[in-house]
Amino acid sequence: MSVVDPRNLVKREPRRQLHRRLAWISADNGLTEYECHVLDLSSGGARIATDDVMDVRDRFELTLVKGHHKRELCEVVWRRGKTYGVKFVTLPVVAEQVSDPTAVSVQPS
Repeated sequence: MSVVDPRNLVKREPRRQLHRRLAWISADNGLTEYECHVLDLSSGGARIATDDVMDVRDRFELTLVKGHHKRELCEVVWRRGKTYGVKFVTLPVVAEQVSDPTAVSVQPS
């Protein structure tokens, strides 16, 4: 008799199929753009494909709407030929220090 360990269920984020929606990979601080297609998209990442074999860097910006100022910072998680799995990278928010002297509480002595 063998004991079978229960498999861990990995819940993925809901994905939306986009049927090869056109998007742009931005390199060199937005100076160079390459066309790609978004195959599916979730809040945490996307699956993209390129028509041509090209050197996709480990990190790049992805523009989903041509000419729009918003770009998603992406990190490549996996590569299979001309298809890539990317996750969206969020930069940590640095808390601002209090510069208002009236905001500092004074403790009685």
